[in-house]
Amino acid sequence: MNAGAEDRFHTSAVSSITPGPRRAILRTSDGVRIEAVYEPCARGAADTAIVVAHGFTGSADRPAVRRAAGVFAQYAAVITFSFRGHGRSGGRSTVGDREVLDLAAAVEWARSLGYARVVTVGFSMGGSVVLRHAATHQGGARGRTEAVAAVSAPARWYYRGTAPMRRVHWLVTRPAGRLVGRFGFATRIHTEDWDPVPLSPVEAVPLIAPTPLLIVHGDRDPYFPVDHPRMLAAAGPAQLWLEPGMGHAENAADDELLGRIAGWLIAARPAA
Repeated sequence: MNAGAEDRFHTSAVSSITPGPRRAILRTSDGVRIEAVYEPCARGAADTAIVVAHGFTGSADRPAVRRAAGVFAQYAAVITFSFRGHGRSGGRSTVGDREVLDLAAAVEWARSLGYARVVTVGFSMGGSVVLRHAATHQGGARGRTEAVAAVSAPARWYYRGTAPMRRVHWLVTRPAGRLVGRFGFATRIHTEDWDPVPLSPVEAVPLIAPTPLLIVHGDRDPYFPVDHPRMLAAAGPAQLWLEPGMGHAENAADDELLGRIAGWLIAARPAA
């Protein structure tokens, strides 16, 4: 790793001979410090790292994220991280906008560790982030990804069509809601509106090809009904898995589904 890379990736003081996860602090291109966790591959694809983007109010240490990482680590190396404003990361959440820079830092760290293939999977807000990241980091960029899976992702911004999403909007837009986010969910939320409004997930999808794209969604998702994944899948080349009986995001994804997603990410290659 060169000096510039070392300045951006600070590994915690854990013995190099100790097996298991390694923690680091990453610095994004806009200067935010992001906590990240690296888990070597237990078995499977030695050349691939899966970078996991959690949902809103999640973090690298939430049980559902750790469970998903444990399943993915049976197939490839895994990097989890906490978005800005979440967990031990710095900054404040912009609810899917500048979080693309957080994901890019995690992908670049995976490449600095020597992985030839880096793939991403995101849940809910993280699903929107992996879509926008794949659309904006193409070609030879170190932050690019070789395959993308978006789970329980919204297709469009400002959706308020379900009671859970109306509660999320209150949490994000109201001072009292942001206090609840900070002290109830350990999530520090930015007070400013988007300006400009970022590229929406459905607008990002056509820009992702030829990178392989998988859209996964539960038919009982209480946040985003099934018109969201159908809209995403119709916007560009993508596989769509509508999962019977599944709810929302990482909490609802069982180990069997997580294993299928990992297998797809490892096998996926651009169309000839």
